[in-house]
Order: sequence, then C-alpha cells, then structure tokens
Amino acid sequence: MGQPTPTMLAEAIDANRRLWNVLSADCSTAENQLPMALRGQIISLAMWVARYSREVLRDGAALDPLIDINRTMMEGLVPR
Repeated sequence: MGQPTPTMLAEAIDANRRLWNVLSADCSTAENQLPMALRGQIISLAMWVARYSREVLRDGAALDPLIDINRTMMEGLVPR
C-alpha cells in the first residue's frame, strides 16, 4: 500500500476528527443515556483529538497517539 500522500493523510485525519465531533455532540445532548462521567470523558477525548490532529497536520506529529485512542475506543465497544 505504501505511504499515504499528504492529501490522503489530511482526508483521513479530517474524517477521524469529524467522527469524534459527532461523538462529542451526541454526548452533549440530554437524550444521551451514557453516565455523565463517561460522556465527559468522551467529550474530553474529542477535544484532544481535534487539538492533536492539528499538530499532526501542522507540525508532523506522530499518528500513533490518534491510532491508539481509536483502537482503545473500539476495543471498549466489543461485547465481553
């Protein structure tokens, strides 16, 4: 597959940031039934993702932290 182009990287990071924005917006609604503490943690993670995504695009920061956050979130969604 090779290295992603700068455009591919920017598009992937933007899609990831938009996903986290959706999660944050949902956690901000009164209808969301997750515990308040968990909702706050998801909103905080979404804010971090937005901030760190800018660092990746602007400064060339490593992608690993974004990948790790997404992987950890997905693992938490797997039924046990």
